[in-house]
Amino acid sequence: MAAGFKTVEPLEYYRRFLKENCRPDGRELGEFRTTTVNIGSISTADGSALVKLGNTTVISPPTDAPDKGYVVTNVDLPPQCSWRFRSGPPGEEALVASQFIADVIENSQIIQKEDLCISPGKLAWVLYCDLICLDYDGNILDACTFALLAALKNVQLPEVTINEETALAEGNLKKKSYLNIRTHPVATSFAVFDDTLLIVDPTGEEEHLATGTLTIVMDEDGKLGCLHKPGGSGLTGAKLQDCMSRAVTRHKEVKKLMDEVIKSMKPK
Repeated sequence: MAAGFKTVEPLEYYRRFLKENCRPDGRELGEFRTTTVNIGSISTADGSALVKLGNTTVISPPTDAPDKGYVVTNVDLPPQCSWRFRSGPPGEEALVASQFIADVIENSQIIQKEDLCISPGKLAWVLYCDLICLDYDGNILDACTFALLAALKNVQLPEVTINEETALAEGNLKKKSYLNIRTHPVATSFAVFDDTLLIVDPTGEEEHLATGTLTIVMDEDGKLGCLHKPGGSGLTGAKLQDCMSRAVTRHKEVKKLMDEVIKSMKPK
């Protein structure tokens, strides 16, 4: 009976739960889904991470190539991760997500271009960060930001020198160093229901029924790195401040989880 009502009147179905300050999956309005991260999950990449946010799963294997010293990002939403995506050129949601991640990297200064320089005017690293969604169930921006950060923390680049006699680059795969990660941006997403009610970490179904969404990126110092509000319902100053406060708390939770995973990977 409940399944049939949900199919016919999905919004009204959600409203009945929201009036009781809970959601159909049993979570409170301000409760995140279980979040996990597996760092270094792809052995053939210089750095990688797999992040699960409930059922939403994103994997990030950055690769490298010599050029001007910058970071190239791409979010891939293949048809295998959800029925809503089709094969072919990237759709609007994938393009928006890719630009969002690029903005996060630029605004937060997670990596500075100078740190990627091997030899001034001659050689520098380019990091290609491909974020591939394996399973889509909403809140793709939070999962992608977390996967990107965790993967970059895992990257080890080989030592490269330029041979003075041949003027060619020579790499030492036995001597690698980690990237200099200067900040740790974490994204926190919200959905707005009926123009007034806010919930965190929306599922795909909740995003579809919501009247608006909001994503806030904070660093460890509580500095705002990015605010993504693609139209929809407006928010009062008080509600926006509440979202920012919740984003600061979420940053601590995610940073703690990532630090624990990285610590567990170190040889004892």
